[in-house]
Amino acid sequence: MPLPDFSLLALPAIHFGAAKFALLPQLAGSFGNNILVVTGSHALQQSGRLGSLLEALQASGFRTTHLAVDREPSPELVDEAVSRYRALSINVVLAVGGGSVLDAGKAISAMLLYDLPVERFIEGQEAFMPHDGRKVPFIAVPTTSGTGSEVTNNAVISRVGRNGFKRSLRHRAFVPDIALIDPELMVTVSPELTAASGMDACTQLLEAYTSPFATPFIDALACSGLEAFSRSFLAACTDQSTNSGVRGDIAYAALISGIALANAGLGIVHGFASSVGGLIDIPHGTLCATLLAEATRENIAQLRLIDQAHPVLLKFAKAGAILSGVGGEDIASGCHRLQETLDQWQEQLSFPRLRCYGLLPEDFDDIVVTTRCKSNAVQLDHAAMKRILSSRW
Repeated sequence: MPLPDFSLLALPAIHFGAAKFALLPQLAGSFGNNILVVTGSHALQQSGRLGSLLEALQASGFRTTHLAVDREPSPELVDEAVSRYRALSINVVLAVGGGSVLDAGKAISAMLLYDLPVERFIEGQEAFMPHDGRKVPFIAVPTTSGTGSEVTNNAVISRVGRNGFKRSLRHRAFVPDIALIDPELMVTVSPELTAASGMDACTQLLEAYTSPFATPFIDALACSGLEAFSRSFLAACTDQSTNSGVRGDIAYAALISGIALANAGLGIVHGFASSVGGLIDIPHGTLCATLLAEATRENIAQLRLIDQAHPVLLKFAKAGAILSGVGGEDIASGCHRLQETLDQWQEQLSFPRLRCYGLLPEDFDDIVVTTRCKSNAVQLDHAAMKRILSSRW
């Protein structure tokens, strides 16, 4: 059978490995000497790495401005930052932090050359305008292993509440110019955050792999990411959290998940991440962690109603073999292994339920109406979506 046609989103210049963090002054220098550094509000400062980075940049002749971000980026956060820094003629934005920090930096780099509010360019918002792709050069340095934002073309912007949203500012040009992934930055991440962000990466790998838009290229990447994830996930959450090799496996899985999702799309869990995430204040990784096992169970059940030998069931079975470490079985056994593994992780790592974040059963009807999942493994009706939410309420 001939290979199907496919196209790929552009990738950044990727620098992966321990001690790569020291390369930042050299890498940033190609864009100019006026740099906006966007970080989280605590971890990088407490580790001493922020001070070292700023000193190294200043010693290399950079004029540095620092912005600390303490939450997922809202339109207000982005607009305030852009208003404050637009007149400084920033040459490059460098974001060092978790997914929220990278999204904030990506959005700021995209809006520094505009006088309009960012909400005008967010998909699905009133009076939406397509962005033309002009931006200030952007360097992404993740300090957690989850979103893959270091290689994607979108920044997730949210406003939480009854009329809230969680949607993307997107353009092909928003792929970072440089992505630097140093596993040594991740050895101090807490077990809880490691588990939540890791499950985001696992969800992205599994959803992209089973997407109707996946290609053989994406399949190969996703399986590679799942193999690295399986090898080190529990170790990173427990007794080997300070092992940079273990952290490297999870960082690699997250990186690959970003490439996979950007080219194949995501499924129902990330559909809920938009609709539920705009309604209640729940960390994105936590939402993925608590929904993945049940969403996988529903997807497999619906595919079996169509065809017990459905090609996507074969993919779920292969993922089950990779994540469980037990291969060579038939489709039914492989799918069982996948479900069993996800259920075990859910129990062992105590992923919280949706009710812990204030979601109410009476919210379910509105949620399923607004949830989109065109890249899901199988089309789910509202009843199926409600079963997923109810099981984790």
